[in-house]
Amino acid sequence: MLEVASRRASLATLHGRYGAEAMLVDVTSRGVEPWMRFSPFYPHGQIPVPFSPGFWSQSVEGVWQGLKVFARADVDPTRFAITTMRGIKRSARQWGEVLGHREGVQGERLLPYAEARLAIYVPSYRWVLDHRLSEQLSALREMLSERTVVLLDYETNGDVRDLARPLSHAWLIIHYLEETWPV
Repeated sequence: MLEVASRRASLATLHGRYGAEAMLVDVTSRGVEPWMRFSPFYPHGQIPVPFSPGFWSQSVEGVWQGLKVFARADVDPTRFAITTMRGIKRSARQWGEVLGHREGVQGERLLPYAEARLAIYVPSYRWVLDHRLSEQLSALREMLSERTVVLLDYETNGDVRDLARPLSHAWLIIHYLEETWPV
């Protein structure tokens, strides 16, 4: 069995829900190697930026934040180069209302949130699963053959079309392993 739970839950809560024998795998940037490599902030390098020939990002989050457009700021390709897993996010508090995500670094069209999630974030994360995480995915498959595995993430929304909550990348891992990719 493969599950997603909040990283913020206590160990007692997680063991009560999934059993003490369940393997807890923190797939956030606060996790340990090799599992932190599943974090969208992890700098895998050479991730193609959607709709942007010749542009690559160190991380999935760099792609997402770099293509975000605000009332007072357009795309920021410097986000593509960040390798520290910190200082990647851009906030509405600083730059004003989020207007959407640009369809490519030099694109003219702004994608609304739902479309951007499906056209930018999800394919970028899929690229990392396909090209950078085969060893870790194999290790997860092996663990699953022996016991329940619980992926810990800050977000627990597994529905890419549920825009009320941020999407859980842990759920994208599950969709990938179960061959039920959401788009």
